[in-house]
Amino acid sequence: MIKNNNNFNFLSVAVFAIAMAFLESAIVVYLRAIYYPDGFIFPLKLIAGQIAITELWREVATMVMLITVAVIVSKRTIERFAWFIYAFAIWDIFYYIFLYYLLGWPSSLLTWDILFLIPVTWTGPVLAPVINSLTMILLASVIVHYLSSNERFRVSLVEWIFLIFGSLVVIYTYTEGYTRYMLTRFSINDLLSVTPKKEVMKYATGFIPVHFNWILFGVAEILFFLAIFLIIKRAKRK
Repeated sequence: MIKNNNNFNFLSVAVFAIAMAFLESAIVVYLRAIYYPDGFIFPLKLIAGQIAITELWREVATMVMLITVAVIVSKRTIERFAWFIYAFAIWDIFYYIFLYYLLGWPSSLLTWDILFLIPVTWTGPVLAPVINSLTMILLASVIVHYLSSNERFRVSLVEWIFLIFGSLVVIYTYTEGYTRYMLTRFSINDLLSVTPKKEVMKYATGFIPVHFNWILFGVAEILFFLAIFLIIKRAKRK
């Protein structure tokens, strides 16, 4: 019964995440029609203050929706974490699938994109978040699988350390280029301001990403797979 319930949850959460991905991609279609009628490309266009703030809150709302689904699906914290990263991953992958269907973009998996705006702008080749998403689906599946056969299953401290440190490394690879560029003129407080100054936003439009640290990104993925390996090994032993 538990296994069948998990199958239903995987399907229903995936359907929700895919629908969310279409809504997200639809918003991007509208924004690009306004600001990038000839196609999205760096450097960025200056977006009006109110729209920029709305975009920030839209991203917050997206995270709240994904977390809410995870909370509804399960009562256990570790399983809620698994459902959250599973929903996030499905949403992220299908976001790019829908953009390709609607706009013919990205032209390749190495096309640069703006990935996130909180607390600063994240950029990277499309391939990078897709790899992260596939890893999250694997991790979520492993956690849910072993929880279904052992309700006392937990992720150990060492495994959490690998996962958290790997996540921090990934975030660094996505934010390194933009942050370095902005800190040449502004303070970290200017970058983290909820309502950034007009000169900060104007300078940000000059940022063009040219280098992605694939080596550091690879280190983060290795940490994730080490955590997954340890989880499987420990669960099988018990």
